[in-house]
Amino acid sequence: MSDGPDSGGKSTRKHTALPKTQTLIEALPWLTRHHGKTVVIKFGGNAMVDEELKAAFAQDVVFLRHAGLRPVVVHGGGPQISRQLDALGLESEFKAGLRVTTPETMDVVRMVLAGQVQRELVNLLNQHGPLAVGMTGEDAHIMAATKHYADIDGERVDLGRVGEIHAVDTGAIEALLDDGRIPVISSIARSADDDHVYNVNADTAAAALAAALGAETLMVLTDVEGLYEDWPRSDEVISRLTAKELEKLLPDLASGMVPKMEGCLHAVRNGVHTARVLDGRVPHSILLEIFTDEGIGTMVVPDPTPDPTPAPTQEEGPA
Repeated sequence: MSDGPDSGGKSTRKHTALPKTQTLIEALPWLTRHHGKTVVIKFGGNAMVDEELKAAFAQDVVFLRHAGLRPVVVHGGGPQISRQLDALGLESEFKAGLRVTTPETMDVVRMVLAGQVQRELVNLLNQHGPLAVGMTGEDAHIMAATKHYADIDGERVDLGRVGEIHAVDTGAIEALLDDGRIPVISSIARSADDDHVYNVNADTAAAALAAALGAETLMVLTDVEGLYEDWPRSDEVISRLTAKELEKLLPDLASGMVPKMEGCLHAVRNGVHTARVLDGRVPHSILLEIFTDEGIGTMVVPDPTPDPTPAPTQEEGPA
């Protein structure tokens, strides 16, 4: 006997809905585990220049907030800074993977990061509600930096107004998180010594903030799938490694990956439970990493803690 003309439609709806429910059920233990935890996300790579990826990133961050997590976004803006410098006839120079930052370049860095990149990201997030608040590391003394010198072939090289994080004050960020907001932080820091402002590598800034906040996770978006096991001979991605294992690999990494992986190492050695490098070219990579069993990218974890209880000796025997 026929179920009537609507039976085919109901069957189709049932089958299309089933995978969605399975995805939600798979996410449940991860939702429970991460509820109330702080997650620091470094926004960079293709995800910050491709319009569709930018929109997907904003959706992911808002999803985290509504799922009960406390996301903090840290961003740089290398491509946008280079474009603006070109437009002004100023040279972009890099040494040891870092931008040489003259006083004139610093003015452009400040303008682009706080006035352009940050505003676009805040506006994208706020399309989903009054959630995001933009700040720089200068605001409320969030980040203080000292002058950073590069080491090139054993020689100390002056990079201008490039800084390394000296201190972090998380008070303003924690107040925003407690109020249900999403802080969006530009990687600029005040000087710990004088009235200067420093350009800080965004990977380094994100790692320092994650450690200071006692974050559950640091997530770094980049333009590769993760940390490759034997690049360029193989494109096999290392899915998980300990801090010690990462430390051994650092000297042989490509220059672009060094600050990202050094940031991950700093984070897990200073209280952050996991640090992850994700392919920002994959839409919704953040949700895939946090809320699925397989995950993507490379995850760095702290070294295992030695068992403080010594094993019984043969003479002692069983208790």
